Amino acid sequence: MRVGSFSTIAILCAALVGVAGTAFAEQGVTPSEVRFAQVAALEGPAGALGSGMNTGLRAAFEEVNRAGGLAGRKLVLEAFDDGYEPSKSVEETRKLLAKDDHIALIGPVGTPTSAATQPLATEAGWPVLGPFTGAGFLRDPGLRNVFNLRASYDAETETWIKLLADTRGYTRIGILYQDDSFGRAGLKGVEAALDRRGLKPIARGAYPRNTLAVKAALLDIRRSGAEAVVMIGAYKPVAEFIRVARKIDFRPDFITISFVGTDALVGELGRDGAGVIISQVVPYPMDSSVPVVARYTEALKALDPEAQPSFISLEGYLVGRLAIAGLEASGATLTRASYLAALQGLGDVDLDGLVLHFGKDDNQGLDEVFLTQISPEGTITPLSPEAAKAAKADCVAPAVGG
Repeated sequence: MRVGSFSTIAILCAALVGVAGTAFAEQGVTPSEVRFAQVAALEGPAGALGSGMNTGLRAAFEEVNRAGGLAGRKLVLEAFDDGYEPSKSVEETRKLLAKDDHIALIGPVGTPTSAATQPLATEAGWPVLGPFTGAGFLRDPGLRNVFNLRASYDAETETWIKLLADTRGYTRIGILYQDDSFGRAGLKGVEAALDRRGLKPIARGAYPRNTLAVKAALLDIRRSGAEAVVMIGAYKPVAEFIRVARKIDFRPDFITISFVGTDALVGELGRDGAGVIISQVVPYPMDSSVPVVARYTEALKALDPEAQPSFISLEGYLVGRLAIAGLEASGATLTRASYLAALQGLGDVDLDGLVLHFGKDDNQGLDEVFLTQISPEGTITPLSPEAAKAAKADCVAPAVGG
């Protein structure tokens, strides 16, 4: 599946560039355009994540294109579906690297897919911008071609345990995680955060990626008498876990990770989502008092009047703005090498008051983690200080068995 393609005019212009422009065209740059490639889940259990990132990226790119582009070049985004499967992601990435007609990879989704494709991009010298994952390996300061926007999973899980253990006083915390590199990265973060407080998980439960097989994990965690359950997974299996837990009257505090996809999770859960806490790594997308959010909202409406603001598309928009900042720093003489060098030298990037901080040993722009909660009406609101203190231990099912 491909999202976004050349216009007829762009194709004709590229054909007329001739021999002099061939070398640039091979790297996704012509006198009339710059092309980026997104390899991400566009369908399946994680499809809303890649599609949401794509929407935000296109909103940022089209904002520039409406103003005439950069140095006369329009920004083009092409997207390729990997189904959130590493083997498919590798296949699509290898094709792109062989064709060599995009300047960079942008907006990939997932830890297992990134673990499989990042080494390929690094070896080829391609920039990778804004992976939709908080995996620690992508934050290695020696990784000079990867530019992360979001906070790490370690930061998210520390925020969870600070809320559950420090603020609410829970000691019996269970974990549901996806049984792959993504889930295990989150599991490691949770265990480390608990260990810092002299605690251990009361129960662990795993499910296979791209499935809804969470029942066994649910029964094990319920049997433990967990006061809270933290969840590292995609929206469909997480929703299934919560929905079935409600049916069997297991009602601990539920908290899940930004990767879950907030709007998709709300859509899956309906009324069963009330009270679920979700950590976020970008500002609240409905708060237009934040200048960059106001600008994002306008860009989103210009792209698609029916589109609703979301955390995922806001993240995509911010990644798009980061990509644009790198292009602006590259100047008119643009190659992949000059673009990579410009990205490596960005330092602080001010996006209408939201400042991304990059440095020689820091390839992650944002460090903040925000907590939100699903209301009984199915809306997403920032978690208030009062709600943060509101423990629900009286709703916990008693331990059953051993």
